[in-house]
Amino acid sequence: MGRYIARRLLALIPVLLGVSLLVFSLIRLIPGDPVTVMLGERARVEDIERVREEMGFNRPVYIQYLEWLSRVLRGDLGKSIINRTPVMSELKQRLPATIEMVVASMFLGVTIGIGIGILSAIKPNSWLDILSMFGALVGVSMPIYWLALVLIYALAVNRKIFPPSARLDVELTVVRHTGFMLIDTLLMRDFKLFLNAVWHLILPSIVLSTVIMPILARLTRSSMLEVLRQDYVRTARAKGLREQAVIIRHALKNALLPVVTVVGLQLGGLLGGALLTETIFSWPGMGLWTYRAILSRDYPIVQGAVLVSATIYVFVNLIVDISYAYLDPRIRYQ
Repeated sequence: MGRYIARRLLALIPVLLGVSLLVFSLIRLIPGDPVTVMLGERARVEDIERVREEMGFNRPVYIQYLEWLSRVLRGDLGKSIINRTPVMSELKQRLPATIEMVVASMFLGVTIGIGIGILSAIKPNSWLDILSMFGALVGVSMPIYWLALVLIYALAVNRKIFPPSARLDVELTVVRHTGFMLIDTLLMRDFKLFLNAVWHLILPSIVLSTVIMPILARLTRSSMLEVLRQDYVRTARAKGLREQAVIIRHALKNALLPVVTVVGLQLGGLLGGALLTETIFSWPGMGLWTYRAILSRDYPIVQGAVLVSATIYVFVNLIVDISYAYLDPRIRYQ
């Protein structure tokens, strides 16, 4: 297992190099000049040329890429073109907010999606099965920006049950230790602050969880139905085992193999969906930060945010591959 993990880690190097090259190249295909955005449309030509020279934009693109890659390998993602602050320091402030929302969304999507799929498979063609699969079909068909606006209007603006934006009420403050609001409020031992942070997290997490929840519900149902027809499940029932033990100990573990694969792949969907969700809910995370950087042609921020998201994505997929060994002992890594 150790050699397998080492080989997979080495294989990640060309993948991440390819991602960095794509990110660096594609961002330069976006129309617009970042220096003109920074100085304004009425800036003099000599001022624009001077700033372009200072920032190295006059050099060949491959030289710019090699210089940027060299800095990235030293842990330096450069400075923002617009406000001249280090990208890494801003990233450290905004990444916990995105991770907190993505983890909460993943928790909701996985637990509810798999739960619905299991219940549907246990009682196929029942009213519960039909209603669940219809709900999953509706859920996977709804754009998250439309669902977010509907929930904000219905539950935040009209009913005032949940706050429409931000991570905490305006009048409340938290001492920043980790950047994760739930953890920092617990470290302060202030349960009122903790509940306030949870309350702000619920609505964006529900919206983002719909990216993964319907897919997991349908996949778990079909996988469970297939496993429940296998001979070893019939044997387990013939031996007199309780139905609960057959489902949990014999069927569920094998049925989860394709589900785990999809969970890893869907993380990319959640990170992409976070950009829309954070923008709509004014959530101060990487998504909103990247969206504003794209509008202002702030190349270093976009490159840094996409590279970090891609790195998280490939490492999560590595963890998914390794988890196969636990879920299916027949798999052996040589």
